[in-house]
Parts: sequence; structure tokens; C-alpha cells
Amino acid sequence: MKIAFYNTKAYDREYFTKENEEHHHDIRYFEPHLNAQTVNLITDEVAVCAFINDCLNAEVLGALKNKGIQLIALRSAGFNHVDLAAAEQLGMSVVRVPAYSPYAVAEHAVALLMTLNRRVHRAYNRVREGDFSLNNLMGYDIHGKTVGVIGTGKIGQIFSKIMLGFGCRVIAYDVQKNDSCIDNGVEYVSLETLFQRSDIISLHCPLNDSTHHLIDEAALAKMKPNVTIINTSRGKLIDTKAAIKVLKAGKIGLLGLDVYEEEEALFFEDLSDSVIQDDVFSRLTTFPNVLVTCHQAFFTKEAMVKIAQVTLDNIYQFEHNGAVVNGVTNPQ
Repeated sequence: MKIAFYNTKAYDREYFTKENEEHHHDIRYFEPHLNAQTVNLITDEVAVCAFINDCLNAEVLGALKNKGIQLIALRSAGFNHVDLAAAEQLGMSVVRVPAYSPYAVAEHAVALLMTLNRRVHRAYNRVREGDFSLNNLMGYDIHGKTVGVIGTGKIGQIFSKIMLGFGCRVIAYDVQKNDSCIDNGVEYVSLETLFQRSDIISLHCPLNDSTHHLIDEAALAKMKPNVTIINTSRGKLIDTKAAIKVLKAGKIGLLGLDVYEEEEALFFEDLSDSVIQDDVFSRLTTFPNVLVTCHQAFFTKEAMVKIAQVTLDNIYQFEHNGAVVNGVTNPQ
């Protein structure tokens, strides 16, 4: 099948080209993001492969349909950037990679927690400048702390198990309880109880209407003083302006983010020679107790292999069987 791959970096081309040796798809790689202007790059392709910061609104989907595109293959688990109602109306199939490496994301959440708590990033910079003092580098023992996990799917389950290994008490909230978590010793509680009792809160839930700004000013007011919050899930789970307000008041002890609610204009690009226009993000990064990474939690060798395998197999199944494997449908 002929595929237009948008928004590709060198690592995307490396892993997909290697995996395509088995599938023999006809792939054209494009560096630009997919949007209303770049649809015109398509010639005779039948499928489009897009990433999380590509634009797949009704206008773009309509233009893709007019170009003869039948399949939208997302090389991501998230699909919030796709107008599923428009895709359904146009008769276009949307597929995704529902899971690639839950260990990658869970482990990165732990990395954010450990780096922030023990000030590893600050210590690294100090030592390089010949400063070996310990001022303002004090952390706390994670052992014995109460860790609240919001969302106990595969990633949340793995993160919980790691925290139990640290000797933490793990409490969790999810609309559907995970029996494996219960067997491991996780206690399910209400969301309000989790906010009130947790020393550390880690987000591992999907983004939908009920979880948008799950962490807002009201939720933050219920939390313990000096709470640690980690988000490796979806940026819009946290109301950034509310978080900044609470950071200024000294309520949040540590905040670790691998995602940001307006990340589309920032993440995955080299803007080191540019002026960042997002004032909210710029303010966020001024706090010494905030650590932001650039949506890299998924980024391991194992995950990239899995993403390439599943994406290309999704396309292969559609081409040869007409099957929509790992399809995403409009929830109405």
C-alpha cells in the first residue's frame, strides 16, 4: 500500500524502514506536520500515517478524502487530535497503536520522580561548574510514602508495582478496578480520598470529557501541602494555569511533566534558537521545583520497534483483508 508518512524524524524513518522490509509498503516520508496546507503533498497514496501533534480535524480529513485517502494510521496510542465524527461521516477508517511499551512510560514516571526528589538535574549542572555544595539538594525518602495512582491500566499497574517495590503504600482511583493491582496490594479509593491522602500522585489515565483538567484548582486545594505530582499521560489532565497559581503559593512540592496541554506547538521540535511564544509554558519552567521533559516517556528502542510493527501490520491487514485492526471509533 502507498503511504504518506507525515511529521517524521530520523528515528521514525530508521525504525519504520527496517520494519517495512517484511511488509514492502510503498512509503513516502514527509518532515512537515499534517495540516490543511500540507495535504497537497499527497499524490496517489491510499493511507496516511500521522503522529499526536498532527492536525486531523474535519477540514483536513475532508481534504484527505478528496485526495483518495482511505485509512488514517496513527503511530500513537492517543487519538484526541482526530475528529472521529468527521472520519466516520466520510467513511474513513482510523487505526492506532493501543500499547507499545507500558514499561517505558511507567519507568519514565519513576525517573521524573527520582530526578525531581533528589535534585539530580540540579546537582549535575552544579558539579559541571565545580560547585559541590549540598545546599537546596535535599530530598525525601520515598519509602513509606503514600502514592496515589490515577488510572490503573497497563502503565498504571506497572508504576504501582514499582512503587510497591520501593516500600510505598499505593492507593488508586479508576472507573474500573484492576484485579492484578488488588492482588499486588493496591487499595482503591475515591478520587477525593486519593487527593487528600497522597504524598505523591501519578497520572496514568486517558483524556476524555470527564478527565479534562482533572487536576484543577479545586482538586489541588484538597491535596497535602508539598504534594508531588507526576504526569506522563496527557497534558490536558492538568490545568496548567491553576498549577502555576498553586506553585506560586508553595502548595505543590514537586511537579514533573512529560506532557503539556499546549505542547503541539513545542514538543518534538528544536526551538533552541527561537523565542518561546507560549507565556504559560515559559512561566512554568521558571520554577525550581518543576521538571519538564519533551513527551519522551514512550521513547525507548523496544517501544519504537513495537510502534513500527503494529502500525505497519494495521495497514497490512487493512490492505489485504479489509480489516480494521486496532480501530478507533466515534464514541458519540
